[in-house]
Amino acid sequence: MGNICRSPTAHGVFQKLVEEELLHSVIGVDSAGTYAYHAGNRPDPRAKSAASKRGYNLKKLRARKIEPADFLEFDYVMAMDNKNRQDLLDLCEEDQVGKIMLFLDFAKTTNVTEIPDPYYGGLNGFERVLDLVEVASHGLLEHIKANHSFNAR
Repeated sequence: MGNICRSPTAHGVFQKLVEEELLHSVIGVDSAGTYAYHAGNRPDPRAKSAASKRGYNLKKLRARKIEPADFLEFDYVMAMDNKNRQDLLDLCEEDQVGKIMLFLDFAKTTNVTEIPDPYYGGLNGFERVLDLVEVASHGLLEHIKANHSFNAR
């Protein structure tokens, strides 16, 4: 939504997985919000702290609002919840609809479908977001590797 909690957390986690698989030259990672509430701001300090404890670096990330060009540039546009998914569907052209999915669609070990917004909660909410994002990130990367042919460079 505002690109300071869930999205940058997912960005940092997925980016690290891509780098560990030596796929950073063929898989681009970015994050954006559906609203510009926090454009230009760094991720929420609680998100940065929780991520850092697990070895993820969010320090270089800055919030931004999704742009029409993002729907053309990226093969996958992940939403954290149904509200943001609908907002993304409302923003994109008809031929880009298939790119928009819930991030947890790729999580194989949970029945949860939405990543909850931890902004108004305590620190445990940020840990829960990380738990869910890690599972979804592994699933998404496996999906990409199984459905796209490319070589690490």
